[in-house]
Amino acid sequence: MKEAPELTAADRPNAPAARRRSIAVVGGGVTGLTAAWSLARSGQAVRLFEGSSRLGGSVRSTREADWLIEAGPASIQDNSPEVRELIRELGLAADRVEAQPEAVHRYLARGDRLEPLPASPPALLRSRLFSPGAKLRVLRELFARPRERASDVSLAAFMTDHFGSEVVARAVQPGVSGIYAGDVERLSTRYGFPRLWEMEHRSGSLLRAQMQTARGRRARGEPATPRIFSFRDGLQTLTDALAAQLPPGSVTLGATVASLRPAAGSRWTVEWQSGAETFDAVVLALPAWALAEVAFGEAGGRPLAALAGVVHPPVASVFLGYRRDQVAHPLDGFGVLIPATAGRCVLGALFSSTLFPGRAPSGHVALTALTGGALRPALARRSAAELVAAATGDLHELLGITGRPEFVRTTVWPRAIPQYDLGYDRMLEAMAGCEAAHPGILIGGAARDGISLPQCIQAGLALARKAACRP
Repeated sequence: MKEAPELTAADRPNAPAARRRSIAVVGGGVTGLTAAWSLARSGQAVRLFEGSSRLGGSVRSTREADWLIEAGPASIQDNSPEVRELIRELGLAADRVEAQPEAVHRYLARGDRLEPLPASPPALLRSRLFSPGAKLRVLRELFARPRERASDVSLAAFMTDHFGSEVVARAVQPGVSGIYAGDVERLSTRYGFPRLWEMEHRSGSLLRAQMQTARGRRARGEPATPRIFSFRDGLQTLTDALAAQLPPGSVTLGATVASLRPAAGSRWTVEWQSGAETFDAVVLALPAWALAEVAFGEAGGRPLAALAGVVHPPVASVFLGYRRDQVAHPLDGFGVLIPATAGRCVLGALFSSTLFPGRAPSGHVALTALTGGALRPALARRSAAELVAAATGDLHELLGITGRPEFVRTTVWPRAIPQYDLGYDRMLEAMAGCEAAHPGILIGGAARDGISLPQCIQAGLALARKAACRP
C-alpha cells in the first residue's frame, strides 16, 4: 500500500505562515535579476548587489534617434514555457516582437559570395556549399545508431563523427564562432552542448532526433522550430522590467562582494567595499572570474579559485547603419557566418534591421558585425577605428556595399562568453563542492547553467526556488 505523502507546514490546517527569509543576490545580470525578482515576488526580503554601475550584464540596448543598437545578445529563442510565463508576469507581452518573415535564410560566406545554409535534405542536395562526398556523409548520418561514449570529446570530434570534417570546417566552426565566440577543437560536447550529447545517446542520428523533435512540436500545435523574438525597444526591455519591479532600496550598485563569512544560525555575512550585512542565504550569480575571487570564512579561502581558468575571449560588436540603396545584397536573412578559413576579420554579422522592425530609420538598414573570439582574440582588442575599418572592409565586399556608413557604434566586451572547454567538469565540480561545504550558498548562471538567455532566466528562477525553500 502506497504511503500518503508527509504534509509540509504549508499543507497543515492552521499552519503558521513560513518565515520571511533574508536573501542576498550577488550579481545583477540576467540570472541575478531574475532570481531577485522571483524572490521578491514570493515575499522574501531580498537584496541585490552589483559590482558595476548598471544592471543587466551583457544585455544592453540603446536607441539613438531611430537606430536601435544591441551591444550584447540580440534575440531570445522561444523554447521555454518559464520564459514565456515570466514575460507575461512582467507585463511585456505587448512589447514582444517576432523575427520578421524576411529573416528566413542563414547565410554562410564562401569566397566573396553568400550561400544559404541548407535547411532540408533537398536544399542540401542543391547547395553549392559542400562537395558531393560531404552531402552523402550528411545523408548517411540519418542512419547512425545510438551511442554511449566512455568520455567527453571536443565538439569538432563529435560533429566530425556525425558529418565529416568538411561540414565541421565550413559550417560548424563558423556557427560556433559566430554564436559562442568559441573554438570547436576545445569546446566540450558533453557540458557545452548537452542536448547534442543526449540526442546521440538516445537516437544516434542528430538529424533524426531533430526531425522527431520537430514532429512533436507540430503535434502540440507549436512551430517546428522555436521562434526568435525580442522587444520593441530591444532586449534591455526585459532586464529593465525585472529591475523596475524590485522593492525600493533593494539594489546596491558599485558593490563588489569580496567575502562571505559564516554567522550565527547558519547565516552568512556579505561583505563589500563599503559595508556588511547578514542574510539567511546567498545566491551567487556572478561570472566565473568573479566567483574565483570570492573569499569564504574567517581564513579567506577561495574554494572557487579554479574558475579563474574559465576562458572568456574578448568580442567586439560593430553596429553599422547605411542607406538601403548603398547595399546590393537583399539582406533576406538572419545574418551571415564567416569561416575562419576565409581569412577575414569578422566572425559574422546580423542583419539587424531585417531580423526585427524598428532597428533603423526608414530607407536605411542596420548590420551588427562581430570580431574576436577564441580563435582570434587580438582582433577584438584593436582601436575603435581599426574595428570599424575591419568590419566595413569585410562586409562591403560580401554584401556589395558602397560608400561610408551613416551611423557607427562599437562595443568591446573584454571578457565575453564563458567557454565550456574540455575538462569543464572540474569547474562544475568546484561549484557543487562549494555549495555542499557551505550550506546556504547557492551558485548559478552562465558559468554553470548555460550561456543562452533562456538558460540564464531558468537558472535565476531555480536559484530563487532553492533559496526560498532552504530551512
